[in-house]
Amino acid sequence: MRIARELGIAAGQVEATAALLDDGATVPFIARYRKERTGSLDEVAVAAVRDRLAALLELDARRDAILRSLDERELLTDELRKEIDGADTLAVLEDIYLPFRPKRRTRASIARERGLEPLAEAILAHRTDPAFDPEVAARPFADPAGEVPSAADALQGARDIIAERASEDRGIREGMRELFRRKGVIVSRVMKGREEDGATWRDWFDWREPAASAPSHRVLAMFRGEREKVLSLHVLPDDEAAVALLEKRFVTGRSPAADQVREAVVDAWKRLIAPSMENETRRWLKERADARAIEIFAANLRELLMAPPLGQRRVMAIDPGFRTGCKLVCLDRQGKLLHRETIFPHTGEKRAAEAAARVRSLVGRFETETIAIGNGTAGRETERFVRGLGLDAGIDIVSVNESGASVYSASGAAREEFPDEDVTVRGAVSIGRRLMDPLAELVKIEPKSIGVGQYQHDVDGSRLRGALDDVVVSCVNSVGVEVNTASRRLLSYVSGLGEGLAAGIVAWREENGPFASRDELRRVPRLGPKAFEQSAGFLRVRNGAHPLDRSAVHPESYGVVERMARDRDCAVADLVGDASLREEIELERYVDGETGLPTLEDIMRELARPGRDPRKAFESFSFAEGIEEIGDLRAGMRLPGIVTNVTAFGAFVDVGVHQDGLVHVSKLADRYVADPADVVRAGQRVVVTVLDVDLDRGRISLSMREG
Repeated sequence: MRIARELGIAAGQVEATAALLDDGATVPFIARYRKERTGSLDEVAVAAVRDRLAALLELDARRDAILRSLDERELLTDELRKEIDGADTLAVLEDIYLPFRPKRRTRASIARERGLEPLAEAILAHRTDPAFDPEVAARPFADPAGEVPSAADALQGARDIIAERASEDRGIREGMRELFRRKGVIVSRVMKGREEDGATWRDWFDWREPAASAPSHRVLAMFRGEREKVLSLHVLPDDEAAVALLEKRFVTGRSPAADQVREAVVDAWKRLIAPSMENETRRWLKERADARAIEIFAANLRELLMAPPLGQRRVMAIDPGFRTGCKLVCLDRQGKLLHRETIFPHTGEKRAAEAAARVRSLVGRFETETIAIGNGTAGRETERFVRGLGLDAGIDIVSVNESGASVYSASGAAREEFPDEDVTVRGAVSIGRRLMDPLAELVKIEPKSIGVGQYQHDVDGSRLRGALDDVVVSCVNSVGVEVNTASRRLLSYVSGLGEGLAAGIVAWREENGPFASRDELRRVPRLGPKAFEQSAGFLRVRNGAHPLDRSAVHPESYGVVERMARDRDCAVADLVGDASLREEIELERYVDGETGLPTLEDIMRELARPGRDPRKAFESFSFAEGIEEIGDLRAGMRLPGIVTNVTAFGAFVDVGVHQDGLVHVSKLADRYVADPADVVRAGQRVVVTVLDVDLDRGRISLSMREG
């Protein structure tokens, strides 16, 4: 099977995965709970099978459309059908169809209408005959009073026919495609008159590089410059190499007829093939660059979503500001809003003293355990203010990346949660909750707004949405969701639920109180057996009726665990709490037609740590004291920082001055680094050295090298 060959897995694994997908199973469910069926394929492999199946369906749809078109026009022969059925890529399929595609009148079609095809055939047939004279052969086709007034006009029409035939030749197109991708060169130049206002693209005003090795960020940057009408862009191989490819196939021998064919194929290259293949190559370059940019965005998003959670702590969250003040909220351990107000620590000594008194009072009143401060405008100044209040040393003060908080605060999800609060309060709450549980809060924000992408506004929107949704779904289901506290938005990403059932769960919870067990989920309207099967293993019920309701053991496997407990003469809860009881269990005894060793091994891991959170433990972090503005930086400084974004050309690091610095890929380590993702990840704590500060352009150059 083709997909098995491409992905390097067994055909049976592909068939089983395809059957499960057809039956409505989700990627997380298949990867976690159907390992016996798929041979333990992980989420990446299952998703790859899903995507290739979708691509092949798209190819088949195009194939069917082409066959219908040919059949309706009575052009479909058995041989042509066989060729179309055998096409394994869209490019090959379109190459086969190209000569038969309905097209507007061309120079070649006009020449055929004028009866010049026999002349073109004669010229092609006599390419090796030095005695054949094309001009003599063309004379009978000339009519001084007609549409072909002379032999020269007849020869021009014949060459037009030959040129079109060469441009539609499948072998030529395959060769040209390879030539463009292997030897094509991207040439970028500044458009006349755009030198000054297009200074952002100065690096590409006179730029050349091989298309095959052009990195995604440069390709996307040049395409954006072209869209902005600052750059003109071409992707072409060497003319001589392209013409040589055509001559090798069409120009045989040395003869007057061969000279006519040579002139035709040179015209075919310049007029027909080069523009067509350049457009195709540009699409290929864009798709390749998109894929890499989306891959980087997805990796960054995963790291942010899986960032260590503070957990259930009483939090004071502050959204900083200068003139308009700092929006302050107090949250309980479940993230419920208890209090909100605005303080003004940066508008004079009197108001600063009032703000200090209010913070101290509120910390005592709400027994605050952690203070979260947004890292935007006035963030470092507010952090310094709070640290100077002499609060209890046990209270952590944490700077929180607030990217996307403003987007959330103005969203429908925020209005639904806090219909009576303004956007400033919602933003502050989001900052606090983001610290407590980054995953639960960030899923409420459009992933593109979180600010961890590379040219995310330039890539294919539907592909980006699909990839980022996959990441969110993967993260949510790998962590698991507490059904009695999760927001509708978080629940909507659980396998098998979606927006409608998530809303139904929240509505049932509000009307009937907390779920007492997983089994009680069956009482939610429209949550049928299939949705229960897909979702139940990823939903947690803390203190549920069954000891496994808080674990990742699927309800369909409860019976197996209960058998284990009976065989050990104990309760299921005893198996969870006593490692010695589990050690004596022989898993092979419990293998049957539905449950294999992979599932049993997963169950044993869950019994050891039921409902375990795969995220790392939270660790507090502080920026360097006294470094708050870009003007405070000096070359040679060693500073702590947090990686905010990983790109193909390096990593951006927040060192606490409201402007991220760039660690170029060449400065990431004391060794050669091909891919920045091999060295750093979003959210990672690092130590950097300041190399250079450009105050005029607001650019900071950093290094992570030790040497």
